[in-house]
Amino acid sequence: MVQLLLRSGSILLLLAPEVMLAKSKSKTPPAPDLPYLVMDGGRRLVFERNYQSEREVKTKRGFWTKLLDLAAGEPEYKYLVRPYSVATDSRDRVIITDPGAFGIHIFDFAQQKYKFISHTEGKDELRSPQCVAVDKQDNIYVTDSEAGKIFVFGANGKYQRAIGSLKGGEGMFKRPTGIAVDSEAQRIYVTDTWRDKIYVMDMQGSVLQTIGKRGDQNGEFNFPTELRLSGPDLIVVDAMNFRIQVFDRAGAFRQAIGGNLYRPKGLSIDSEGHLYIADAFYNNVQVFDREGRLLYLFGKSAGVGDFELPGGVAIDRSDCIYVVDGRHRRLQAFRYFGGGAR
Repeated sequence: MVQLLLRSGSILLLLAPEVMLAKSKSKTPPAPDLPYLVMDGGRRLVFERNYQSEREVKTKRGFWTKLLDLAAGEPEYKYLVRPYSVATDSRDRVIITDPGAFGIHIFDFAQQKYKFISHTEGKDELRSPQCVAVDKQDNIYVTDSEAGKIFVFGANGKYQRAIGSLKGGEGMFKRPTGIAVDSEAQRIYVTDTWRDKIYVMDMQGSVLQTIGKRGDQNGEFNFPTELRLSGPDLIVVDAMNFRIQVFDRAGAFRQAIGGNLYRPKGLSIDSEGHLYIADAFYNNVQVFDREGRLLYLFGKSAGVGDFELPGGVAIDRSDCIYVVDGRHRRLQAFRYFGGGAR
């Protein structure tokens, strides 16, 4: 059971037997007008705010800038058009793919900076950016489902190269979607949704191994999409089998998690190892432990978060959770406080 707390009172929601009602022990509770969930052991999930544009990143505007705005009008800001996937880097920048804008938004909240990156020159043109990952140096890797390639940008946003580009400009993948980078092992993992398999490549793009084939048995896929690396695990959204599959990094099957999923999309992991899975049919985010037990969920039905067609999910080092809210063209931010948080 989870308790939803609001300024005006409280609502009880029965979500899962593993989640018991508990009083928050935090010395610094969230602002009273922000909805939040209180869970077993003093754990809390707090809604923070929504982001839709460059303007919400650049919140501090100096006197002379404001004066110029009065004289010449405010500048044109970049907005999220059709956001899809999201990742965070070592600087806690938030990186969002946007196929509707044919590029990638970089929100740097700490530095109050914004950057939009794309690539429209030469044979390797970024057409439909899908999923995004970063390596240890914060280089940005973006799959392009239409071009059939992986685009690599530096941490500064400068285009570096395309992986999977064949002669004539075609891409080697049918529909690349999910991507993850193992910097230590120098490996790139990418799902090819239409081929129902995962490619394991070196950093130059040479294929070393494939994982999976079409089917519904353990280790088989029916339209795999997002994936994440977590410790020794490779975690994959097996979309049309309505489940998550967990492998080791060599591709050996370990477990499947499902039962409550209907249209799983984005995937991420918090500091306690819980799996956060966006479901675009139920318009919520479902949270599981590593044994596959549903702990709780959030979204409009739970009173915390309001999604329509949620997509990507990313969690930074401080357990700030970012959820792409596709239909509303925005990014929703939450904060998770674990059992030891005060």
